[in-house]
Amino acid sequence: MQFLFPSFLWALLLLAIPIIIHLFYFRRFKKVYFTNVKFLKEVKQETSNRSRLKNLLVLLSRLLALAALIFAFAQPIISDKADLTRQTKAVSIFVDNSFSMQALSQEVKLFDLAKDKAREIVKAYGQTDKFQIITHDFEGRHQRLYSQENALSLIDELDISPAVNPLSVALQRQKQILSNESAEKEIYIISDFQENITDFDPSTDTIFTQHLIPLQAVQEKNVSIDSVWFAAPVPMINQPNPMLIRLKNYSDESLENIQLTLEHEGQTRPLGTKRIPPNATIIDTINFSILTTGWHQAEFIISDYPVQFDDRYKISFEVKEKVSILSINESAQNKYLTAAFKGLNYFDIKNQQTGNLNYAEFKNMDLIVVNELSNISSGLSSSLQEYANQGGNVLIFPARNISKEGYNQLLSSLGANTFVNSESGAKQVGYINTEEFIFNNVYQRNQRNIKYPTTNTNYSVTNFQRNKAEDLIRYRDGSSYLSKYTHGDGNVYVCAAPLNENANDLVKNAEVFVPMLYKMSISKGKKDRIAYTIGNDKLIETDNISRDDEIVYTIKGPSEFIPAQYNIGSKIMLDVKDQVKEAGFYYITLDDEELANIAFNFNRLESDLRYIDVNQLTDQYGSSMDVISTDANNLTEFIETEESGRPLWKWCIILVLVFLGLESLLLRLWKK
Repeated sequence: MQFLFPSFLWALLLLAIPIIIHLFYFRRFKKVYFTNVKFLKEVKQETSNRSRLKNLLVLLSRLLALAALIFAFAQPIISDKADLTRQTKAVSIFVDNSFSMQALSQEVKLFDLAKDKAREIVKAYGQTDKFQIITHDFEGRHQRLYSQENALSLIDELDISPAVNPLSVALQRQKQILSNESAEKEIYIISDFQENITDFDPSTDTIFTQHLIPLQAVQEKNVSIDSVWFAAPVPMINQPNPMLIRLKNYSDESLENIQLTLEHEGQTRPLGTKRIPPNATIIDTINFSILTTGWHQAEFIISDYPVQFDDRYKISFEVKEKVSILSINESAQNKYLTAAFKGLNYFDIKNQQTGNLNYAEFKNMDLIVVNELSNISSGLSSSLQEYANQGGNVLIFPARNISKEGYNQLLSSLGANTFVNSESGAKQVGYINTEEFIFNNVYQRNQRNIKYPTTNTNYSVTNFQRNKAEDLIRYRDGSSYLSKYTHGDGNVYVCAAPLNENANDLVKNAEVFVPMLYKMSISKGKKDRIAYTIGNDKLIETDNISRDDEIVYTIKGPSEFIPAQYNIGSKIMLDVKDQVKEAGFYYITLDDEELANIAFNFNRLESDLRYIDVNQLTDQYGSSMDVISTDANNLTEFIETEESGRPLWKWCIILVLVFLGLESLLLRLWKK
């Protein structure tokens, strides 16, 4: 126990006054006439003993009443703090405003309850204290300290947001603001403390006093559309493009009859009902038919109540009118190569001689075929390297007689194994890698029935592990016939044999040659993004249609803003920062011309509604953080008690009245 005004305790010396009065009090004697004095001595002794006891009790009551009054003025307080001197406070309050805070607790939204608790915290401190109010949005106005009045106004303006961050990140933001303050530092975090975002460091921090205030509702069942993607790197027109939808059940119960639908081009297509086991994930596959070229927007929807922010998943993708192929030839074009692409309306092949190349057109190509060049110039080598690095596909067929120096310089720059020696003699292919995209899902019958290519001229290649070659086709002796390498965002395919039919009968094996060319043309080292996540994805990659650094891109949709932009070669990166607040379809525009469509979805981080309760929070973080139960209805009074201790002066006044009342009873009811 401590005293706010311990100097008043000197007044306890005043207790000597009633003692002195009682010791030196002499009553006047009255004459009493007795007709019979036979029992006078006995009565006198009895009366004297009772009077003495009464006087002692009255004295004790007065002493206790006076002592209690002195203690009341000294203001005793029960507190764990050694020093109760009032100091200026710097208080940071984090209010969780994520979607999960829309849940109900006793018919009141958790978010509204969190705002009430934040107000109570602010009111518990003094007018001279400073306050920071911060949410998941991390807005600029939340990165400074305010007066008590302004802090209360900021709390009134808070609203639910799609933004969500790990609570450790929010705590770090709070510490950054308070670290520059010389006042006592208090941190409050008001949240539902979902398991997915509660990741504090349990180590003790003596610089900051940290408080956790859990607000939790009844856990709801929830199913979300976790993600959607195409099985193939590029969607194709008039083809049954396989699309995969991942659904996740976050509850401990099996959920039946989850209806899945697709909205595309103004039409709603039912995709059936799904059953998802408890705490399980299922992946459903549908065939997405695309009938027109250009940009497409689609949305997958499930029926799930009451948590609905993760029930819709938007995608946006482009279907090109043509897949463009460039064949670089030294003399005549390869008739088989040209015929393979001419037979497919969706493909457009151009044949160019090495002396007439326009390197600027490389970026418009989906596949570049190096067709039996005897030498690779340094200019072509650097252009192919840049093209592959930016996401292009390069297919290399060497000539019978090559300049190994030029070829190997190109292959080394692309991270591929180099050519060693030219070998003559018949060699038979014995293996096709049907697990890799190029030949995956190509053959329905057993691979043994496929007629494999045969060569009579080929090059042996090095086999360095660092190059990470993936064999697509191998000879029977295990050596490489066709290998794949990744370079930057693109793919490089290197054949060990010329394409000429006199050296290699691949061109006569349509069941291998045609699907190989077809899938190489549409392959992607890095798939095009069909959806972005609010808060997670802040950089959007798009083609740089102009080298002018002064051009300004605009993103339009549910909101309109100008993103920051960074030129990187043939690409431009648009930084949306935290400007996307609402899920929907957005458009990248330049001078009011739409260049690309993008789809943003809400973050699924809070789809898992499992919470950490008060007991778990105390067990995990109680050594470094103060966990305040919401059973304390009046948080203002609770904090005041924690900060200033529990005052006892009211009890002292009550004791004064009790002892004075006892004295009055003794004087009135104790008869002589």
